[in-house]
Amino acid sequence: MKRGASLPIALICVGSVWLLKSTALLPNTSTLLALLLFAAGVLLFALDGFNKSTLVTSPMLAYSGASVYAIDQLGLRATHFVALGMVLMGALLLAARSDRVPERSEPRRRLPPDED
Repeated sequence: MKRGASLPIALICVGSVWLLKSTALLPNTSTLLALLLFAAGVLLFALDGFNKSTLVTSPMLAYSGASVYAIDQLGLRATHFVALGMVLMGALLLAARSDRVPERSEPRRRLPPDED
């Protein structure tokens, strides 16, 4: 079974931000974190395609990035974004249960199948 790409992408994003911050090359961590989260959502959708998993994780990553940016740059309250994020995630989870949304496809095998 193919595992999602969300954990490796999240590790790359967090590690990149941490490295840049620890080397003092990053003046504003929250802006870069917001951009990386948004980019991770778009990249995940581009790599895995449209399926039940990416229907939930890709928009939530993008929403998280937009929320971090709005909280930091615009001074909006985090509680509003958390509450709206819960509603958005619930709606996406319900939409992912539809039969119209395809399941995650199995990865292609590089070797021919074994014949028994």
